[in-house]
Amino acid sequence: MNDQAHNDHSRRRLIIAIDGPAGAGKSTIASRLARKLGYVNLESGAMYRALALKAIDNDSSLDDEAALLKLAQESRIQLEPTLGGNRTQLDGQDVSSRIRERDVTEAASRVSVHPGVRAWMVDRQREMGAGGGVVMEGRDIGTKVFPGADLKIFLDADPVIREQRRMQQQKIKGEIASNVAADLRERDRRDRTRAASPLMAAADAVVIDSTKMGEDEVLARVEELARGKLESARF
Repeated sequence: MNDQAHNDHSRRRLIIAIDGPAGAGKSTIASRLARKLGYVNLESGAMYRALALKAIDNDSSLDDEAALLKLAQESRIQLEPTLGGNRTQLDGQDVSSRIRERDVTEAASRVSVHPGVRAWMVDRQREMGAGGGVVMEGRDIGTKVFPGADLKIFLDADPVIREQRRMQQQKIKGEIASNVAADLRERDRRDRTRAASPLMAAADAVVIDSTKMGEDEVLARVEELARGKLESARF
């Protein structure tokens, strides 16, 4: 291998997909891993949340696929990486905090079941991650958005543990931790049974069960896998 080819491999930037159910810790791990590697964290969920917020603000039905798709096509959704995580811009406005509120969270789950909306989102996500150097998390990144991703992780945990983690997150944010179990069960049902890209691990994904693992342990395992891919790409 000549020096130029070696340098090209050394500079190779991976596409990393992290999928899994709600409350599994995907967002935290993706964000921390991206910072570790110097990559961009493309959070697909934030994009669905931004569209859901626009639907709420426009009094659009969350069950009207045609209306939602029209809204999407008229929207400008951008993810801007910062040291503290992504900043989400909707039509030029910073909606990073607003899209984390409960009404938007619930609306995003309903918006995401529509095949036409998902197809539009997939096209945008592929455009954003085409150059590599990205960590992308969601429900169908390794199976639908980037089926050729260099590294695919399916992060899972026992439902009870996921409920406890989600309640803790809400308490830290000062939110009322109510109906967490019911909400997670409903989101799991929607994610796993929807017609378009149901939640499942890709055949070549590394499945990590974090039920008995701490956040730092999960991050260390994922980083080890990523650096192994980078190392093998050098030769």
